Amino acid sequence: MRSDVAYFRCKIENRVATVALDRADRKNPLTFDSYAELRDWFRDLHYADDVDAVVFSSNGGNFSSGGDVHDIIGPLTKMSMKELLTFTRMTGDLVKAIINCGKPVVAAIDGVCVGAGAIIAMASDLRIATPEAKTAFLFTRVGLAGCDMGACAILPRIIGQGRAAELLYTGRSMSADEGYAWGFHNKLVSASELETEAHALAIRIAAGPNFGHMMTKTMLAQEWSMSIEQAIEAEAQAQAICMQTADFKRAYDAFVAKEKPVFEGD
Repeated sequence: MRSDVAYFRCKIENRVATVALDRADRKNPLTFDSYAELRDWFRDLHYADDVDAVVFSSNGGNFSSGGDVHDIIGPLTKMSMKELLTFTRMTGDLVKAIINCGKPVVAAIDGVCVGAGAIIAMASDLRIATPEAKTAFLFTRVGLAGCDMGACAILPRIIGQGRAAELLYTGRSMSADEGYAWGFHNKLVSASELETEAHALAIRIAAGPNFGHMMTKTMLAQEWSMSIEQAIEAEAQAQAICMQTADFKRAYDAFVAKEKPVFEGD
């Protein structure tokens, strides 16, 4: 998987990719270029054999301030409907790419996490935050609808319909304590521990049966649109496929030998 990116930070180590937006002086806003490059990078990640988990990190004490006011919002006010739809579809494609990348994504959230930054955190599989994290879906505060980049579909699944409706209508910040109590954050840690905790979780996941993790992520995304009967059948097929992997046999052999299994992802 390539790490030579131009519009965000990327490092690959121990089969974990760490990415972060790279404009700390402006609280890491997104631009047209960073949207597109992140979308393409996560799309390619589905085919990468050297990455088994991702940490989407904060930078300089903040996660992301969302779309850049000068580089994105200003130009959007001058675009035609066709150009606007091209842009909104591109931003949605970033969320789809994160969901369909086949690798668990851990968001490490510190400070400001708003707008499209909050959406990236929402689209991640797991979220670890600091007490200073403030998350806001502030689209209505700039005259837009709260239904941006899948927010009306995904956020209620995480925190519930009523809580999601409040955040999406008002655009107010969700505190770290609220986020943890509501199930948005999996864990709260100090700022000094954030990177360590996020990477420890990612490394633990990467050491697991990664074909099984890919299947788990796929089913988590797909089963919301299935009936219970369809979901049970889909999981039966998914599990039967996983039972053909070498990692399944490795786990059995290790159990018999009273050893800890070492998974290799095949």
